[in-house]
Amino acid sequence: MKAYQTEKEIAAVVAGFEECTTGNDEFTHRSHLTVAVYYLRGSTTDQAFQKMRAGIFRFLDHHGVDRTKYNQQLTLAWLKLIQRVLEGIDPDLSLVSVTNIVLELLGDIRISIKENLESS
Repeated sequence: MKAYQTEKEIAAVVAGFEECTTGNDEFTHRSHLTVAVYYLRGSTTDQAFQKMRAGIFRFLDHHGVDRTKYNQQLTLAWLKLIQRVLEGIDPDLSLVSVTNIVLELLGDIRISIKENLESS
């Protein structure tokens, strides 16, 4: 998984999500994680959840995707998991470093998280 080199790259992913300029198929798991880290770095988990939820609905609506694709429990579980990772990372690290750490640790586990939610 390619690491980010600059905050500008991260800001572009967030802007593409918020402005719905990123194509539906181009907004990957990595993109979701990137936006979540960005939101969590500047707000509480609840605030980040509200931003993420509103953004996902806006994104789905813009791209004509049924809102039933959205899973509130999954979004909240991811944010809480990312927040736990952030709590274990030096808060003085740059956004680029923190985002790359989260992507390295969580970039390949989307299936296991979803399965855990579905089985509970």
